[in-house]
Amino acid sequence: MDPFWMLAAEWWWIAPTVVGVGAVTTVGVRRSSRRNGRRLALDAARDDLREAQREVGEQRRAVKLARAEHARLVAERTASRASSAEVASARRAVKQAEQNAKAASADVRSRRVQVSVAQAEVPPASRPERYPVARLHRAHDAVTARWMDYETDPAKLIAYPVMSDGKDPAMAAFLAAARDARDLRPASTAGITPQDYAAYRDAVTHLERAFDVAEHTAKERAAGRDPNTPPAWQDSAHEVLSRSAEAIDKAAGAAASAIAAWSARRKSGKDAPPEQ
Repeated sequence: MDPFWMLAAEWWWIAPTVVGVGAVTTVGVRRSSRRNGRRLALDAARDDLREAQREVGEQRRAVKLARAEHARLVAERTASRASSAEVASARRAVKQAEQNAKAASADVRSRRVQVSVAQAEVPPASRPERYPVARLHRAHDAVTARWMDYETDPAKLIAYPVMSDGKDPAMAAFLAAARDARDLRPASTAGITPQDYAAYRDAVTHLERAFDVAEHTAKERAAGRDPNTPPAWQDSAHEVLSRSAEAIDKAAGAAASAIAAWSARRKSGKDAPPEQ
């Protein structure tokens, strides 16, 4: 036998083994990437997108059901088996369902952008300080540092007492958000799932917003303003809208009375006996 073919027959298993090892190595790298947390933000963003797409489907089905119910009640009213109030209620349900569907569609668009951003921000393996959990830790620590600045600075304690008042609603909401973020904070990326990461990410986002609200409340009260009181222009706008609504209601009532009176006169004219 040719020595080449003898060698090939003896070492035929080399190529499949090399291919198999390559495949196993690739899978191992991907799994390692997931374990060390490099892709946590991307995986969580993809999960959020799938959930948002599922919600869109549910809201679109809800719109179809609401429209069908509205059409049924309109037909029932024509047959005098449903009231105008029921039809109006069904119409409001349709509008609410359509608004929910629009909000769900907007959420899907937002989630797609977040997936693109997370994909672009997947850090290299050599930069663990840029891993998603590490970034969240820094954001979490930054909020805590901003809060402690109020707690440790005597001048700020005097100027903004609300920031140390746990009974104030805004501050109580911040402290509750701080507890949630603390409880959800992972010590390391070992064993953390995209769902765990998403929960901690949302907790940190809620914490940042709660602190902003508490800080705004403290500054407004320090300036002698009530943060819960809307600006004067909002009161004026509400008053104008209320008066407009009242005027519309009065006009509609007057029109209904006129139509009823006209119908009564017309009916009485038809029922009256002819003159001899």
